[in-house]
Order: sequence, then C-alpha cells, then structure tokens
Amino acid sequence: MANPLTATAFLNALRAEGISVVEVGSWTTHNRAGHGAWGPVNGVVVHHTATLGGTSKNVQICRDGYSSLPGPLCHGVIGKDGVVYLVGYGRANHAGGGDNDVLNAVIAESYMTIPPATHKGEGDAGAVDGNARFYGFEYENAGDGKDPWPAKQVETIVRAGAAVCRAHAWGPRSVIGHLEWSDQKSDPKGFTMPSIRDRIGERLKHPANWSPTTPAPTPTPMPVPTIESRVAALEKLVAAQEQRLAALEAKAA
Repeated sequence: MANPLTATAFLNALRAEGISVVEVGSWTTHNRAGHGAWGPVNGVVVHHTATLGGTSKNVQICRDGYSSLPGPLCHGVIGKDGVVYLVGYGRANHAGGGDNDVLNAVIAESYMTIPPATHKGEGDAGAVDGNARFYGFEYENAGDGKDPWPAKQVETIVRAGAAVCRAHAWGPRSVIGHLEWSDQKSDPKGFTMPSIRDRIGERLKHPANWSPTTPAPTPTPMPVPTIESRVAALEKLVAAQEQRLAALEAKAA
C-alpha cells in the first residue's frame, strides 16, 4: 500500500526505464477528482483499447472518454509504436469495480502464477473501487485476439509496469490484467499476463536502463600478413629445415 507518485515522479520513472513519452495537453491535472478517492495505490491494471482508427484516435478517446464514461480512461496509452501517451493523472475511469480477494493477493503479492479467480465487477455488491487503487495503462489494440502486438509495444508494456513497480518497490505480481480484476472484462487479449509478469520480474533484477538485447561484441579483426612478414616466416622455416637436415647428416656420418 502506498501513496500515489507525483505526476513528475511518474513521468521520470517511465523515462528512466527507457520509454519514449508524449505528454498530451494538461495531463498532470486531468482526472476525476471529486468522484472518489485516488490512493492508496496497490498496483497496475493492464487494458486494451478495443478500438480501431489509429493511435491518435485511441489517445483522444482515452483522454476524453464518452458521455456515459468521462475521461481520462487511463493514465497512459501505449501505441503500437511503443510510445506512452500520457493523458491524465490522478483518479481515472479505467479499472472499475473488482474483487477484494484479488486486491489482497496483489497487496501481499502472495499468488504464484495468476491471482485468485475474480467474482466481482462494476456495480456488484461488495466490489472494490479499482479506480482508487490502481494505475492504468491502455494498449492500442482491437482486442479481438487477432490484432497483432508489435514487439516494441509489448516491450513498453513490460517497461511501463516495471517503472511503476520499481518506483514503489513492488514486485511483478502488482501488475494484473483487467480480466484478472473484474469478472466482467476480457482484456487484455492476445498475450498472457503471466508472461508479462515474468518479463517484468526479470527486468526488475537489472537497473532501469537495462536492455534485454545486448549487442554481441565486435570481433577483433585478424591482422592481414604483409609480404615482408610472409618472406620472413618462410626464411625462418627454411633455416629450421636446414638445421634439421644438418643434424641428421651429422648423426649418420
């Protein structure tokens, strides 16, 4: 359990993890203040946008929301280009209601591969307000299980989760999918959360600027022999053979 990072600390954490960030408008003060708490925070919820139309459209929707669900709908949108577009900070309409058993498992990081099964969603009796407890990232994807996830986008999903966990000294089990929080949701679709948590865990073993793809060392070029060096080597070989022959003749005499 922790107090939310300041907007500046949040931005710095993302950049320190090697993420390209675009600040959209007055994102630091764009939130749902007055409509519920923001904090204490306990983790990160991963979403997909389930909309088409390109990155700009997805960013606009996540910033402005809808008449029935005002924005911001997350804190950052991760485009297929691997860039994080910050659209709001503070309380955001992203996680909705969820299961208290899941929240407790996230706080304790007590589960193994996946959190306990969720049995709550928005509007259900006893549901916990996830908008107060989680940071939220929306990932640009149609959400049909067929739309591809570029490697650079998935890498940013890992880095963004690691950035927040590193800033709060959390482990990878503090990052969950929306479908793991609410029984009304199916996002994200197209990759598994255990695979993302595994990669976040590996990343947290290294400094924030670590890259999982270290270039192979440049091989040392072999020197090209000159004519002089070849002649000297040949003369040395001939001299050795002459000495050997003289020794054999002396022994036979």
